Order: sequence, then structure tokens, then C-alpha cells
Amino acid sequence: MNKLTIHDLELRGKRVFIRVDFNVPLKDAVVTDDTRIRETIPTLRLAIQKGARLILASHLGRPKGGPDSKFSLFSVAKKLETLIGKPVRFASDCVGPVPESKSKTLADGDILLLENVRFHPEEEKNDEVFSKQLASLCDGVFICDAFGSAHRAHASVVGITRFVEQSAAGLLMEKELTYLGKALTDPARPFVAILGGAKVSDKIEVVENLMKIADATLIGGGMAYTFFKAQGLPIGKSRVEASSSRTTSSISPARFLLTPSRTIASCCSP
Repeated sequence: MNKLTIHDLELRGKRVFIRVDFNVPLKDAVVTDDTRIRETIPTLRLAIQKGARLILASHLGRPKGGPDSKFSLFSVAKKLETLIGKPVRFASDCVGPVPESKSKTLADGDILLLENVRFHPEEEKNDEVFSKQLASLCDGVFICDAFGSAHRAHASVVGITRFVEQSAAGLLMEKELTYLGKALTDPARPFVAILGGAKVSDKIEVVENLMKIADATLIGGGMAYTFFKAQGLPIGKSRVEASSSRTTSSISPARFLLTPSRTIASCCSP
């Protein structure tokens, strides 16, 4: 892969800002599926082996405009501690005096997990000042291992890169990009693309481009309802993105099958 990765970086003695995807399901403040945490462990272990001082950042859920205890990453810190087998410090904020102080006391191999970056509206606005604050916590090194969030122009994903000296991919990001690159340039046939999620707006270009390459495209999850609505089909009270209906209506249904959650798309022939 012709990209800078964690393998290319000298990390010993440096505070390294690692954007991870710890957007995991919680029930009664307990992680019920730790898959996303486990997927990042190889990157964290390698960074530790290379002598880095790890500062981890993630979002969790969709908090509305400020801190909300049900979206706190504190429980995630405890789960990570169990999985990685060493202490994980936790900062009750992601910017300001608390994380600044904690980051300065890290020793080589230490881990600090910041509180949910979406507790600050500036995160999703890709705010420049907020991006600078995040970057100030590290020693000029940023690693992105949050493949599931990499398409979003948010401060902890994109904005921070303008204020660090080096930006690189983690092992998970490297693996996903390598696979995706092969799938897009020389896919095995028949090639079927499967997409899901709730939002269409941030995936519509992906859908359009994949349909040029794939033999068939399967669209599932909540986003399928927006396509149904665009075709004039009944969707009941299902969630849709009205702003995307016009765009989705222009995509031919001939080469994709809609399979919404909990519903069999009987209106579509295979």
C-alpha cells in the first residue's frame, strides 16, 4: 500500500494521537460487543512495542450537543484494559486542562483514552480551533485506525492532520485499504457489494461508484428505506433522509436489491 503507515514511524518517547473506532454498543454501561475494540488491539500493541505514549480518541453514539453519561467512553476504557492486559487511563474530557495534564504524565507504553469527542459540537463541524486543541495533546504524530469513521470530515479524523507533522494509517486501516484497493481495481467475479447503515447522504457517492464496478449491489439497514421512498414504495414510519430521496431516485434499481432491517423486500426480484 503506497501510504504512510505505523510501520514507517519512529514513535519511541513520543505522545501519539490514535483515532480509533470504539463506537460500540452499551447496555447499563457495559460493552455488549467488543469487536471494534479487539480489531484495534494489534495497532495499539505495535505502538506500545515501538515505545509510543498512546492517546486514544473516539466517538460513541450521537450525543446531542454536549456531555451525556450514557455515551461516555469510561466503560470502554475498562473493557480495553481487560483486553490489552494493562492499565488504561481515562480523561474526563478530550480537550482542555484535564487531558493536557494527563497526557504530559504518560510514560513509554502508557495508554490514555479521551472522553467522547462528540461531546463537543466542534468535532462534527471540523472546527479549526478544536482540531488544534486535539493536536496539542500529542508530539506531532497522528495515526488513524478508525476505518469506519474515516469518511467523515470531522476534527479528530481530518482537521487534526493539518496541525501535526506526520499522519499515518494504523494496521486495521492498512488492512482495509489494501483489501478495498484490490476489490476496486481487480475484483474476483462475480463481485457483489453490500452496504448498510442508517444514513444515505454520506454513502451516495460510494453507492454510485460501486455500481459501476460491482455485478450486483445489496443495500440493507435503515438506508434502504430512503431508496424505497424514492421509488414510491410504502415505508410506514421507517426513518428516511428526505434530503437524499431525490438523489436516490435517479439511481436505477436494476442492479441492486434492497433488504431493509426486519423486512423482506418482496417488492424486489432477485
